[in-house]
Amino acid sequence: MTVVQVEQVWKAFGQESVLRGIDLEVGLHEVVVLIGASGSGKSTLLRCINGLETVDAGRILLDDDLDVTAFNTDLDAVRRRVGIVFQSYNLFPHMSVIDNITLGPRKVLRLPAAEAQQRARDLLGRFGLADKADEYPDRLSGGQQQRVAIVRALAMQPELMLFDEITSALDPLLVGEVLDAVRELKSEGLTIVMATHEMAFARDVADRVCFLDGGVVLEQGTPEEIFGEPRERRTREFLVRIRG
Repeated sequence: MTVVQVEQVWKAFGQESVLRGIDLEVGLHEVVVLIGASGSGKSTLLRCINGLETVDAGRILLDDDLDVTAFNTDLDAVRRRVGIVFQSYNLFPHMSVIDNITLGPRKVLRLPAAEAQQRARDLLGRFGLADKADEYPDRLSGGQQQRVAIVRALAMQPELMLFDEITSALDPLLVGEVLDAVRELKSEGLTIVMATHEMAFARDVADRVCFLDGGVVLEQGTPEEIFGEPRERRTREFLVRIRG
């Protein structure tokens, strides 16, 4: 079963083409990791899948029945199915952790407050944050804030999760706790598309790795293929550079 299908997607900002005919298919329970230099199109692709950016050409289908890119698409329907977590957390600073998490389920899914609260507390417990429900974001570490952002997205019970460089703003000591949260989601079979510079993590969790370069998927394959024997010269150069 295909969860998301990206077909010949083009996107430009002004005169700069960021996506240049992207094709990508993600199957149920698959973890696809996007790698590539800054500016290669990873974040833009994720934002297009979630409907946060419009596309100039091509289309993006969810479950073969919802066209994210159609002019009359119900974006609330898209975002009920697709969760996204950014590098900058994007928590509401004036709201407690529990209120950050329950806002979407109450307003979008129309869950009763008690049910939304119970769902949030169950998720916080799973991710080691049970005692942080009534705290405000500025009282949490970066790693805790990012895990709250993950919980907030999961509270909507999405069928697809997008992670956009979720560790890049963290102190290196906090990266592990966030990546462990993603590992848990993989073990539960959640379908994930993730952009990251954490190559060791990508090798560990990905079912498929896609190398983006200049707005195209230049090469894709298993972690063993991409990290062990990449075919493309640009892929090899990128991996040498990022490994230092």
